[in-house]
Amino acid sequence: MAQISTQPYPGQKPGTSGLRKRVIEFQQPHYLENFIQAVFNSLPELRGATLVIGGDGRFYNQVAIQTLLKMAAANGVAKVWVGRQGWLSTPAVSALIRRHSAAGGFILSASHNPGGPQGDFGIKFNSANGGPASDAITERIYAASQTIEHYSICQVADVALDQPGHAKLADMDVEVIDPVTEYADLMESLFDFSQIRALLAEPEFTFYFDAMHAITGPYAQEIFSRRLGLPTKFLLNCEPLEDFGGGHPDPNLAHADDLLQALQDAGVFSFGGASDGDGDRNMLLAQSEMINPCDSIALLAANAEQLPGYRGKLNGVARSMPTSRALDRVAAELNIPCYQTPTGWKYFGSLLDAGKITLCGEESFGTGSNHLREKDGLWAVLFWLNLIALERCPAQTILRNHWMKYGRDFFTRHDYEQLDSQAAEKMLASLQEQLPALPGRTAAGLNLTKAESFSYTDSVDGSVSRDQGIILEFSDGSRAVVRLSGTGTAGATLRLYFDRHEMDTKQYEQSPQQALMHTISATLELLDIRQHCGRSAADVIT
Repeated sequence: MAQISTQPYPGQKPGTSGLRKRVIEFQQPHYLENFIQAVFNSLPELRGATLVIGGDGRFYNQVAIQTLLKMAAANGVAKVWVGRQGWLSTPAVSALIRRHSAAGGFILSASHNPGGPQGDFGIKFNSANGGPASDAITERIYAASQTIEHYSICQVADVALDQPGHAKLADMDVEVIDPVTEYADLMESLFDFSQIRALLAEPEFTFYFDAMHAITGPYAQEIFSRRLGLPTKFLLNCEPLEDFGGGHPDPNLAHADDLLQALQDAGVFSFGGASDGDGDRNMLLAQSEMINPCDSIALLAANAEQLPGYRGKLNGVARSMPTSRALDRVAAELNIPCYQTPTGWKYFGSLLDAGKITLCGEESFGTGSNHLREKDGLWAVLFWLNLIALERCPAQTILRNHWMKYGRDFFTRHDYEQLDSQAAEKMLASLQEQLPALPGRTAAGLNLTKAESFSYTDSVDGSVSRDQGIILEFSDGSRAVVRLSGTGTAGATLRLYFDRHEMDTKQYEQSPQQALMHTISATLELLDIRQHCGRSAADVIT
């Protein structure tokens, strides 16, 4: 073991999904090592413990995992479970931590961000419950990263990760495992695979899954092909590549051309799914129509009692604050609690651990349940397939039947990417200062009825998270949410969220942009993005 002298790097503060930066930043001398050592310095209980380590296979993953293994051994970790080739999806890491009572785990991924030498990399620590580290832990990690003077590492040969088996690294046991099997077994315990298998065998039904050359490729092959009998021709881009094949591993309409093309002529009774770089997000397509994630979590909650893993087990539900209020309506109908949390999956963790909720979701293509403590892309796809198998009708019909009962919650998100950070922060500070005077003001023909900065008090531990986004409510019942995102790696990303409930069935077929155009115009008028940031249009609209 060696102790290497080092100096702090500024800005190593974990965001909602760990530390994400450009690959070139992680390649700076001691940069990765500093952050890893900060984790071990902050959590002395990891000495003598068991950890799970894996990542999404993106560029720099192999280097980072070998560094992490050698530092774990030098810091007294007793045992590490690591996926073959270093592969583990984020949901699989969470599941393994929970099943094997590990003290936590490291996930090496930048999620839906692009990969390759010019792309992004990320690392985050998940706690013993399988979920992202709490705010208190991430603050300790950041504080340790700013005072670090040296790190510990075993200067030994790399551990072979190409086949399952056992190895020794100094005094630490290393178990290389198949990254897929235990996760696939978990999915089979939650859903009726016989019903799904029968659906996939029906000649009139067509299903495609796009892994986007990311981590879910091996999982899709095992679950959809080997266990459910789907011919491999319906599995797209299932070989994990360091640069995701030059594509963007973000499952949305802007980046899933292969899936959209495959479904174009597939017929009304067709369904498609895609997942992102690390496997925690999902996009669902009813033929070529995207099912909005806000609608998806609401619909899954409304139908959970029909599925074997959730029958009689729906205690409550939760959504992130920017997510539309469609889930609230289902919860009211079912007479169960519905919690509204800040953005970031870790906020669902304490509610799940306390048994207060069973299902949870967020607008950013994330859906999950109490089976683990991360959002789970393949789980969402399987949930929908099981529901389609039960209903024996197209996904579009299931969705529209839901709207007929609960009304339609129109929703859209507008992203302004790579803004000047100081300009964006100044713009939000200006809006924040105006909040007390905004109710009663008119913008773009709409009256503001409420304006507030969202704060959240955890109902389990009493912790308070302040300034989690600005909420604007208008006289037509619509709502806008304004916040800066913590998942980008360059500049600031401004996210604007808009939603409005509609019960007039004649209005259901209009687009969200049409249904929300007045709310969008009013919010843009209040923010004055062009004046503050020099932007006249959003970069991405979902």
